[in-house]
Amino acid sequence: MIYKTTLKLATILAIMPMAASFAYAAPIEPDAIANATFQSWQQSKESKSGDETKKDGEQPVLEIDQQSGDVEAADTGEAKPDAAKIAVPGQPDAVVETPEQSTDVPDEAAAQVSANPEAEEQLDEAERKAANDEGDDKPAANEAEAEADPFLIRVQVLLDRAYTSPGEIDGMLGGNTRKAVAAYRAVNGLPAGDELDEQLWESLSQDTKSPIQTYELTAEDIEGPYFPDLPDDYAELAELDQIGYHNVTEMLAERFHMDEDLLKALNPDADFEKAGTEITVVAPGGAPEGEVTRILVDKAKGELRAYAGDAEEPVFVAPASIGSDDTPSPSGNVEVVAVVKDPTYTYNPEVNFKQGDNKEKMELPAGPNGPVGNVWIDLSKPTYGIHGTALPNLVSKSESHGCVRLTNWDVGRLAELVKAKDTKVEFVD
Repeated sequence: MIYKTTLKLATILAIMPMAASFAYAAPIEPDAIANATFQSWQQSKESKSGDETKKDGEQPVLEIDQQSGDVEAADTGEAKPDAAKIAVPGQPDAVVETPEQSTDVPDEAAAQVSANPEAEEQLDEAERKAANDEGDDKPAANEAEAEADPFLIRVQVLLDRAYTSPGEIDGMLGGNTRKAVAAYRAVNGLPAGDELDEQLWESLSQDTKSPIQTYELTAEDIEGPYFPDLPDDYAELAELDQIGYHNVTEMLAERFHMDEDLLKALNPDADFEKAGTEITVVAPGGAPEGEVTRILVDKAKGELRAYAGDAEEPVFVAPASIGSDDTPSPSGNVEVVAVVKDPTYTYNPEVNFKQGDNKEKMELPAGPNGPVGNVWIDLSKPTYGIHGTALPNLVSKSESHGCVRLTNWDVGRLAELVKAKDTKVEFVD
């Protein structure tokens, strides 16, 4: 499937290989997460709201942005960010670049793969998703810091353990967390909606296991191998043994379903280069038991729901990037053909697209930062599949070129549940 961009360059973002521009405002105390409750969260919100309204003895002046519809503080004379550079949630300096051609294509082992993920994220989708995330507490484009909420971290961990994935655990009330809340409510028979309320908390908090845990770095963790400067050129990537993690913190963040900067905020004084170092991480969930017989890919919601047998409610739910207007995902029914772990990527400019000056066919090695992450679930519709990504913070906030993109850990969990030839997949609009 060949994609030719129809967007103007002025409205296109370019994603950097590493999302290192976002930082949390202050270290986070592990006990604050472990002891957080809905009541303490409400009190904190009320206190912050009171502080804001008391500033200078006046209520803040608000106005409505005519383009986005967002309610925001009135202009105080400060320079506004360039309108062509809309923020990608969690990456204030990130931009998305779309090449003239890119595609999802199969490799020679019939494990289908997509184009370079650095060329797959489009600005208008990120902007649309950001506009829909009205509760998103991520910083704006001109902000470098934000404050993660301990209660929201705990909620995200509990949602993840309940198999209604919020995507990346970051302590922010964004769109993926709200989708997870809505899914949890539906699965557990609570009133519909995506709000965090006392009834939701009473249900979630029945899981009394600590939301955090201590982990000791091993020699294997430190040794890697790691690739701090992964090249963009396919010919250079093809020379590597693997397209691995940039560093140990990126690896650990994915292992524990976390935002990398949240990991650092929880461990501000940790030596991540020394075996034996004890760090604090969250305690996420694994895969549910049973076999998934049916998967529903909801294009409108940007969500994947997996069902066991004839059950009416899903056993696993995750946010997903699902196609685009120009390169839509298929409609109707397909089935799982195969599950490929650590998939390689076969580049063939005669079949897919031409990358840089590369004119020869070549194979890119496997790895979590490869074009399709570390898992590919092959579908019976040629060139389509469910796969991972090198950029988990953009899942469901960006478009794909027809395939279904999950975080590496969510597609890994799903891979444990599906069975070739037996699991059916339905795409719905």
